[in-house]
Amino acid sequence: MITLALSKGRIFDETLPLLKAAGIEVLEDPEKSRKLIIGTNRPDVRVVLVRATDVPTYVQYGGADIGVTGKDTLIEHGGQGLYQPLDLQIAKCRMSVAVRDGFDYEAAVKQGSRLKVATKFVSIARDFFATKGVHVDLIKLYGSMELAPLTGLADAIVDLVSSGNTLKANQLVEVERIMDISSHLVVNQVALKLKQAPLRDIIDAFGAAIAQPAK
Repeated sequence: MITLALSKGRIFDETLPLLKAAGIEVLEDPEKSRKLIIGTNRPDVRVVLVRATDVPTYVQYGGADIGVTGKDTLIEHGGQGLYQPLDLQIAKCRMSVAVRDGFDYEAAVKQGSRLKVATKFVSIARDFFATKGVHVDLIKLYGSMELAPLTGLADAIVDLVSSGNTLKANQLVEVERIMDISSHLVVNQVALKLKQAPLRDIIDAFGAAIAQPAK
């Protein structure tokens, strides 16, 4: 049995065509089903639905053989015990710094200065500002990041940005792009040895699918 860890939402939806290329079709819509383990058209493949931040952990410790997770989640997790064969080029967005409109970010990030930053991506934020020589007080939040600068909780936020519409709606501006984000395939290293043939088939099919030029 091959167990694939996915999170609901954009990653799940954009992984479906890659699964189809591997001859795998998920039998239920996770938005309509209450099941956390969903079957596929192949009796030897199943999907487990977990929180996006938990995908690398499930794969690392053998709760799943293979998974799809964002680069952001992978960096925060550290990638221990994971084989990372493919950047799937799906669920694309960017990791950026945003501040309240009118905030003088350039003055606030002069070398040696100190900044209050709210984020759930603590490792990414710490490393980014360290390269700029800026001391940061990191405040870990799990949601509604945009509120932090508006309430005075933080000077800036580090968060994922797609269209930027949420920032604009809350009078925030994107001031620096830290990195581009997309979703990656991760594989349990032990499973890759024990189930090499079926896992390699999936990896190769995914690789062939993303290599196809967009129509």
